[in-house]
Amino acid sequence: MLPHVDRIAATAEDRTAAGIAAAVNRLIKSGELPVGSRLPTVRVLAQALGTSPTTVNEAWRSLVRIGAVHTRGRNGSFVADGRRASRPSRFWRIASAAGEFARDLSSGVPDPELLPALPGLARGPRLSGYLDSPVLPALERLIRGSWGHDPECLTVVDGSLDAVDRVLTSLLSLGDVVVVENPTFPPFLDLLEMVGARPLPVATDTDGMVPDALRAALADGGVEPTAVLLQPRAHNPTGASLTPARAGELARVLRTAAPGCVVVEDDHIGDIAVADPVSLAAWLPDRTVTARSFSKAYGPDLRLAALGGPATLVEPVIARRNLGPAWSSRLLQQLLADMLADRGCAAAVARAREVYARRREALVAALAGRGVPVVGRDGFNLWLPVEHERDALVVLAAQGIGAAPGQPFLAAPVAGDHLRITTATLAERDAAPVADALADAARRGERPLHR
Repeated sequence: MLPHVDRIAATAEDRTAAGIAAAVNRLIKSGELPVGSRLPTVRVLAQALGTSPTTVNEAWRSLVRIGAVHTRGRNGSFVADGRRASRPSRFWRIASAAGEFARDLSSGVPDPELLPALPGLARGPRLSGYLDSPVLPALERLIRGSWGHDPECLTVVDGSLDAVDRVLTSLLSLGDVVVVENPTFPPFLDLLEMVGARPLPVATDTDGMVPDALRAALADGGVEPTAVLLQPRAHNPTGASLTPARAGELARVLRTAAPGCVVVEDDHIGDIAVADPVSLAAWLPDRTVTARSFSKAYGPDLRLAALGGPATLVEPVIARRNLGPAWSSRLLQQLLADMLADRGCAAAVARAREVYARRREALVAALAGRGVPVVGRDGFNLWLPVEHERDALVVLAAQGIGAAPGQPFLAAPVAGDHLRITTATLAERDAAPVADALADAARRGERPLHR
């Protein structure tokens, strides 16, 4: 028997696929399984562990995905150096252009015409060196004043997805479980896959994650999750926003059923949300961290988001950034501070919020009049039920309309197919003809091919 078999068997107390993968990864990181080492075959290791070859094979696939192991076909599997070229598959399925459309309802980005004009920088920030605070004091005061509660620790990073990535990277290990909304934002699933974590999907409704579904998922999951990943406002793709009552219910479930679980909130919509900020930090302040983006309201090129929460969760992110970028551009921070303090910008953002809401409501009402219901009430995304995703996309493309496929948003199958529709640039006057096209596409089922 290969010596690695005994070592793995002694380490892998949890004989599930996730447990085996986590044990092997620990041995690789500790150097007990050096780079280049040949690993036991699936059949040999399964016999030693008293488990099925299918379970071991799934563990091997997890290790390959994160770059810890590579295979050489019949020559076997070997410890890799951890480097790999990766492409976030779900993200690029919705982000890469499938064609040019006269009316693109797939992108999920704000309308450039509704972004506030940039005020002139009357003064630049003091650019004195590398040891200054990563957040401009003036910007921090403005952010804290609008946060809804006073976070113990606050920093600024390069967008809300950057914040989520950094928090999850600091929290997660191979095999960890993370509760996610289903459907959810595709890059979240890509991030979890890249670190070797397992998503635990929970259903949503118009008020966000469903408490009973969360309770059931935690009971059935068999292991306490490391984190819960939420979008508290304008959930992408459905447009759901948490109410205070719903947030309180979710907090009570987590307090009793997952007492060690960290809550990671991605408030990606920011100041153009119709709903007021709601955070589980009101109930779970010692284990809730929130990322709030300014990109959709003030301009995607700012690439800025605030990250606030307990020091135990935020300070590791700050410390790790000090070994890389250290801070987000203070020039951009100064620009954002000026915009947040500028009355003209505030008025422009308020107008954008109203316009986005009217555009969304116009399409929702037009679809309802054609017998196509959608849930959610905020932001500029709709989760459109369709008979068949592929056929619906083809029908819309033939009319010059682009939409995002629903499949990449799913952590687990849901009833029926869906498309993600973005209303950010859809004028109210165009709601009726677009609703006609969407309703027609929604009812197109898969048809047999003519022979």
